[in-house]
Amino acid sequence: MKSPVLSFSTLAVMSALSVLPGHACASETLHELAQDIKAGKTTASQIYDLYDARINIYNPGIQAVTTRNPNARQDAKTADQQKAPHGSLAGLPLLLKDNIAVQGMVTTAGSVALADNWAAQDAPLVARLRAAGAIIMGKANLSEWANLRSSQSSSGWSSAGGQTRNPYAPERSPCGSSSGSGAAVAARLIPAAIGTETDGSIVCPASVNGLVGLKPTLGLVSRTGIVPLSHSQDTAGPMTLNVRDAAMLLNAMAGSDPQDAATRQADQRRSKDYTAGLQATALQGKRLGIVRKMVDGYDVDTKALFDKSLAILIAQGATVVDQIDLPYLEELDKDELTVLLYEFKADLDAYLAKTPATVKTRSMADVIAYNQQHADTVMPYFAQELMEQAQAKGKLSDAAYRQASARVKLRAGKQGIDAVLKKYKLDALIAPTTGTAWLIDYKAGDIVEGSSSSPAAIAGYPHLTVPMGQVRGLPVGLSLFAGAWSEAKLLNMGYAFEQARPALPAPSLTTTATAAAK
Repeated sequence: MKSPVLSFSTLAVMSALSVLPGHACASETLHELAQDIKAGKTTASQIYDLYDARINIYNPGIQAVTTRNPNARQDAKTADQQKAPHGSLAGLPLLLKDNIAVQGMVTTAGSVALADNWAAQDAPLVARLRAAGAIIMGKANLSEWANLRSSQSSSGWSSAGGQTRNPYAPERSPCGSSSGSGAAVAARLIPAAIGTETDGSIVCPASVNGLVGLKPTLGLVSRTGIVPLSHSQDTAGPMTLNVRDAAMLLNAMAGSDPQDAATRQADQRRSKDYTAGLQATALQGKRLGIVRKMVDGYDVDTKALFDKSLAILIAQGATVVDQIDLPYLEELDKDELTVLLYEFKADLDAYLAKTPATVKTRSMADVIAYNQQHADTVMPYFAQELMEQAQAKGKLSDAAYRQASARVKLRAGKQGIDAVLKKYKLDALIAPTTGTAWLIDYKAGDIVEGSSSSPAAIAGYPHLTVPMGQVRGLPVGLSLFAGAWSEAKLLNMGYAFEQARPALPAPSLTTTATAAAK
């Protein structure tokens, strides 16, 4: 492992090795690192050097980080020159999913077709993070085109970034589409990252990588400057090592954006401080409903872990109501796909039309043609039939789209989550987030054992996943989801569960480190 080490000072590498997974670890979370900076125990530059070394040592084995921000080191130095820490995230490093614009960097959405998509300015989301003092370290890999290119896709693979691997078992999937964001945080290559979700793309990779992941209410966080899939479901959100860090990031991220009409209520709806209610007693008196259809179908070990988690919730003062029937679960899928295909075409065409002149693919049709012309690079494992289906759709004025959109929103939201919460007087619905990470298999594609992401994703409601523990050494998450703008309540309950739950071991990167050294 010579080359990664030689480019850094001996002190930086020794520091990195002393707190890598599998070693005694001091501060890892955003909150801990922020406290260390305030106490004068460390500096932004020292933290930068630590994670810079970690990425160089371990990223070749998991391929989570695709590009590095050339200005990050100077940004850390500038943070150190300030007389006092400026902002709640002052000096703290982050990675962003590579569909989010960062000034002076390329935004690929995982596709080599966007290799020249240079961003002239930060996305408003990034500007908010910078205003809070965050250091943008670079970009994380993702499932190409947010996993809506082929039904046989392999999560975490992109033509721009290769195959991201799960740090807990590198032969297994990191899930997607925010695969690099999840794997990087799990491997402690970065203390936190930003992902995006249309349906499951934050909560699934968070779950299988042993992280906290929050998909916010649609419209709480700006989407301007993010490569789109669906304007009715897309949102960015935090992926972190614990609930407090997710709340810290949401404090910086949430707010209205004049360029994104969906966020017009964000300033008045957001909580002033999402960390304020994080107390170990937050589950007392809460009523949680088990969506039983989202529990059936898992293996016996995953069900046993879920049962243990229920016992923890009850011990912390929650009332658990079983056998909740969330209606229309089967009917949602078909209408959702119709909506996503229509919106993918319309939204991507609108985005590509405004990209720099260096980008030659100016529409979805251009992307499809590019992929065909570069099939050896872009389609070595799976095709692009979903993009082709999207291209075949008409305009958003089509009756088929308008009817499916209205129907699916009503069934997921008012007639679904809202109705069940009201009927049973519940604070949230719960279920396993998904099963354990599956083997990466390009012939079979993703083999996912269960998912609880769709109702909240379709309704545009918040969804929080918190690690329950491990099944056969692989992480599994607990999902909590509820009505619009209920992020604070979900974070509070998730925090209380997290405090009562046994600690989750970090992955051992021996295997991936060996692979990287070869």
